[in-house]
Formats: sequence, structure tokens, C-alpha cells
Amino acid sequence: MSSEADWRVATLGLGGNLGDPRKAMAEALQALDARDDCSVTAVSRLYRTPPWGKTDQAWFFNACARIETTLEPEALLDTCLEIERAMKRVRDERWGPRTLDIDVLTFEGVVQAAPRLELPHPRMTERGFVLMPLADFAAEMPVFGRTIADWLQQADVAGIEVADAEMNWWRTKG
Repeated sequence: MSSEADWRVATLGLGGNLGDPRKAMAEALQALDARDDCSVTAVSRLYRTPPWGKTDQAWFFNACARIETTLEPEALLDTCLEIERAMKRVRDERWGPRTLDIDVLTFEGVVQAAPRLELPHPRMTERGFVLMPLADFAAEMPVFGRTIADWLQQADVAGIEVADAEMNWWRTKG
């Protein structure tokens, strides 16, 4: 049986630009929240963001979430990848179009540069589409010695807009 001390906080970045990414992200968050070993404790507003890296594709929808989990970091990654696969995620090209992408951004008490999972996410502080939603609920969270709010001040957020200002957008049907 899990004790209170077994639960740790992690943050996730979610995005997609194929099919109905809002619905895919909502279903992914609901699937995580339904698990005995995960609880979604905060979700950002939903953002519409220009493509990054590979720019000749449709705009993305992005959001971030804070979860509490008893899973270890790699097990959380595996769970996220399993949810992506269940929603028909195909990894054809780096930064290419996708139905759903879930990145583990941070994991309480863990700093690692393992081949499968680097924590904190090594490029999160360069990406406005991660920092802007993350700042909705974790502006004061330190990453690489600076707060999310501080990183956000220097991030490129051109074109990023709020697509849904309701922080419970992921709980609604439709």
C-alpha cells in the first residue's frame, strides 16, 4: 500500500496538431487521472501555438499538467508513451505532425541525464510553448536555477495565443 511519502510531483507537456489534439490531450489527462498511481492536480489553459522546429505544418495545441504519482520517472515515461500509442501516435519525423505528444518535463527530486529520459527536460527552457502553459500553475518552480517565470521572460512566445482560458478544459466532453 502506498504511503503519503511515496507520492511525488511531476510536470508534463502535452501537444498535438493532427486530428483533434484538444480531445486527445483531454483523453490522455483523463486516462492518467483515472490511474491508481497518478493524480492530475493542475492543468494549464489550452494554447494554440505556431509550429516549432519544422515550421511547414499545422499549428499546435499545447498544455502542461502537474501530476502526483507513485511511479518512478521511467515508468511514468512508459505510461505516457503507452497513452500516445493507444491514441495512434506515430513518430515519423522529429518535430513533425502528431496526434499527441506527452513529455515528462520535471520530476520531483530527480535530475538525470539518462539515455531514455533527461530530467528536467533539456530543452524546456527554450520553448515558449512549454513555458507559457507551465507558468499558469508553476511560475515559481525552479528549473536549472531559475524560475519558470524568469525563463518565460526571455522565451520566444510570438504567435502563441490562449485557445481556452478555462483551466478545466480537459474535463469537459466534446
